[in-house]
Amino acid sequence: MAKIKVTKVKSAINKPLRQKRVLESLGLRKIGQVVEHETTPNILGMVAKVSHLVSVEEA
Repeated sequence: MAKIKVTKVKSAINKPLRQKRVLESLGLRKIGQVVEHETTPNILGMVAKVSHLVSVEEA
């Protein structure tokens, strides 16, 4: 499968707990942190939920 790089670009302060948990499950803690994931439907769904807080690029 292909891989994507997810970068946290905005803070999760004043965001719903659900979005904070999604960021945590993606492995994102600090702004500027980059994680690499497989492009599975689960990961793409999580990225879609927090798309306003992260940037995505293909690896």
